[in-house]
Amino acid sequence: MKILVTGGAGYIGSVAVEHLLEAGHQPVVFDNFSLGHRAAVHPDAELVIGDLASPSDLDGAFRTHAPEAVMHFAAHAAVGESMRDPMLYLGDNVINGANLLRATIHHDVRKFILSSTANLFDDPDVVPIPESAQVRPGSPYGESKHMLERMLHWLEITHGLRYAALRYFNAAGATEAFGEDHHPELHVIPLVLQCAAGVRDKFTIFGDDYPTADGSCIRDYVHVSDLATAHLAALEALDQGSRRYNLGTGQGASVKQVIAAVEQVTGRSIRVEIGARRPGDPAELVADSTLIQADLGWRPRYTDLHDIVETAWSWRQRHPNGYADHD
Repeated sequence: MKILVTGGAGYIGSVAVEHLLEAGHQPVVFDNFSLGHRAAVHPDAELVIGDLASPSDLDGAFRTHAPEAVMHFAAHAAVGESMRDPMLYLGDNVINGANLLRATIHHDVRKFILSSTANLFDDPDVVPIPESAQVRPGSPYGESKHMLERMLHWLEITHGLRYAALRYFNAAGATEAFGEDHHPELHVIPLVLQCAAGVRDKFTIFGDDYPTADGSCIRDYVHVSDLATAHLAALEALDQGSRRYNLGTGQGASVKQVIAAVEQVTGRSIRVEIGARRPGDPAELVADSTLIQADLGWRPRYTDLHDIVETAWSWRQRHPNGYADHD
């Protein structure tokens, strides 16, 4: 199947492309490289350099490549930044997503997979969080994903678009070829690994007074390859109807536990300081992924935090400057 992959030069998108190729699909990467990397585009994938803000770029990509499905990864995706600059998210993420959906419908593509988020659930009433939990976005970033999920709901009703909204918890880890390289880096595991590598002199824990066992936030870290296999499983199931799934391991790890895991994996001590809480950070986000397990037989391969950290550390050692030497 030919699949248009927006953000295929980004972290999760690049790994999804890798898995699509291994499964015999034909991914077409659509990216403007504002956040992604040329070196993260798989050499066997087709590439369209284009911008979601440009309807003509999208129309050209759909006309030229005639995809049968779309996987939408491209987005601004930092909770803290969205609290400081909400219109970058409520504006760009939503408008660009709407442009993509308009092109999808116009070119009669009937399958769409959205990269959604656990940030739909701010201070959840139940943990682990099932799909039935009340959607209460924790930031403008979460709100932007919720708005796209609502668009998909109505496009299914009005145009028969089959979709899957996959709500990631905390993507982590790496494959042999592709890893996490953001500028600036904002995610916990790569930041702590930068400290272990000597690139950063200390790591800041934003708040140690949360109602958790050690006072630091708890998150569900799911390996990026497991997210990719969930996309493949959801794609194959779309003929049977649209769906929404929470994706995680079902196990939470605190920020302090992540630091301890990095110290164990790398054999290096991490200098830590305590900072103030950040707006938009719930105390605990852990997924209940039993629905996708029951429906599609998906299981996370990586369930141990140390194994996830090990893959990220291995990639970082092979790419000490990230993709910088290859872009």
